[in-house]
Amino acid sequence: MKVVLFCGGLGTRLREYSETIPKPMANIGYRPILWHLMKYYAHFGHTEFILCLGYRGDLIKQYFLDYNECLSNDFELSGGGKHVRLYGRDIDQWKITFADTGLHSNIGQRLKAVQRYLGDDPIFLANYSDGLAGRTRSPASSAYVRVRAFTRSRSATTPWSGISATSAAPTSGSTAASSRSSARSSTTSRRARSSSRSPSSASSA
Repeated sequence: MKVVLFCGGLGTRLREYSETIPKPMANIGYRPILWHLMKYYAHFGHTEFILCLGYRGDLIKQYFLDYNECLSNDFELSGGGKHVRLYGRDIDQWKITFADTGLHSNIGQRLKAVQRYLGDDPIFLANYSDGLAGRTRSPASSAYVRVRAFTRSRSATTPWSGISATSAAPTSGSTAASSRSSARSSTTSRRARSSSRSPSSASSA
């Protein structure tokens, strides 16, 4: 399943960084946010990425063109630095499409711009690329945190005219809302039971 990542925003709320780099390229440790997100998807078997580029997209392209796997893997150096043997690899299984989708495009316009790279796939994953969460989830749901699956309407007369977004899995917000609703229901039930008790039965208790 392909993963569409929106990487083209101006990053106005991260101004100290975004004057020179796009927000997805802000580092967490020795790798940018975008890399961590892609690594997360790859862990669950999603290794085909389509990056919707915009502001400073050239830096994202250059980062992967100059990618150095030695920074995040064990390796052996020999021959005075002439030979490097890697003991692990990060992105050798990744397939990344870099698509310029405009500087001021909105999400819908960026998605439309990469339509041709999705081919005939009936469903794919899409996400922003400027944030990560530290909540622990089961493997079955972790890959879909803050993710929406976009499907094409088979009945639409014009291809892609019927795009709709459906949650691939409950988000943390919806889960929290459900928990609050259940708590309110329980409280209301207790109050109702309490108010239905007669004064005589209350005194005998």
